[in-house]
Amino acid sequence: MNRKLKLWELDRVDENTFREQAKFPIIIVLNDIRSLNNIGSFFRTADAFNVEKIILCGITAIPPHRDIHKTALGATETVTWEHHTDINEVVSNLKANGVKVCSIEQAEKTVLLQEVANLPNEKYALVFGNEVDGVDQSVIDASDYILEIPQFGTKHSLNVSVCAGIVMWEFAKRYV
Repeated sequence: MNRKLKLWELDRVDENTFREQAKFPIIIVLNDIRSLNNIGSFFRTADAFNVEKIILCGITAIPPHRDIHKTALGATETVTWEHHTDINEVVSNLKANGVKVCSIEQAEKTVLLQEVANLPNEKYALVFGNEVDGVDQSVIDASDYILEIPQFGTKHSLNVSVCAGIVMWEFAKRYV
């Protein structure tokens, strides 16, 4: 028999320890995410994968908000975040500070997600786009890499928060 663990048996760090521990060199950038539940999911997943911070851009809602909290389950209190109106300014500042910007999108020239392990050991900002329009073209134009998750079904995209979990894990496993 393989007994499922209780929450208190998972040996997770407490919130204060988490805030103080060294983070993986991963920044999440949200480009006009509309769904409050998706935003909450980003926070919860960012907590799970020990990312440095989340940058909320444009119309992306900010905590505190009941619907964000519902899916974040307290991660808005543990994950560092900031909000900026202009995503192009954010991308420019990240690049000026040596951060490699990766837009998660389908484009003419992409790096497939399974090839992420071959990217140089750098600090990365992962840009996730609006649920309908995706990542702004101006951000794609400024990106160092365009990453694509291969898909084998009939649909053209994944839910953005599902996409985020897949991509964050690919980057986080570089550090575990």
